[in-house]
Amino acid sequence: MDEGGGSVDSNATGTETPYPSNSIFSNLPLVSALFAFAMAQSLKVFSSWYREDRWDLKQLVGSGGMPSSHSATVAALAVAIGFQEGFGGSQFALALIMAFVVMYDATGVRLHAGRQAEVLNQIVCELPSEHPLAESRPLRELLGHTPPQVVAGATLGMVTAAAGHFLFTYGVRA
Repeated sequence: MDEGGGSVDSNATGTETPYPSNSIFSNLPLVSALFAFAMAQSLKVFSSWYREDRWDLKQLVGSGGMPSSHSATVAALAVAIGFQEGFGGSQFALALIMAFVVMYDATGVRLHAGRQAEVLNQIVCELPSEHPLAESRPLRELLGHTPPQVVAGATLGMVTAAAGHFLFTYGVRA
């Protein structure tokens, strides 16, 4: 037992960590990432309700919107790995770089692909009815994120990982 009351196990480096390792539910990085994803997706329902004054449960499984669940997930994963394995380790470095790649992609490639889909949908709507593409299904437009959506998601992920670390360290009793 450690001073905070949580059980203490050894990690791959031989140092002791306050995280119990007997269950998948005690895997701080996994639990933090999944919880941050679920929180972000749930918050999208409320943010769309606030903006549009209607409930849109499709937001629970959709991409795009506020906050970025991709950013929340990878930020929570990276920070939780930092807490568990150390912020100077190669596992944290790998997770951090992957988080930056995912967040950059969300604001770059995916955001612009969504904007292109919006323009293409507008062009298709203006085609004459006899054109072969006039009846095609519209492309999905909400694919990426604006920088504020990514920052909000990353912040949610970091807070989730910090809260998970606190709970795993001081709140989990063996």
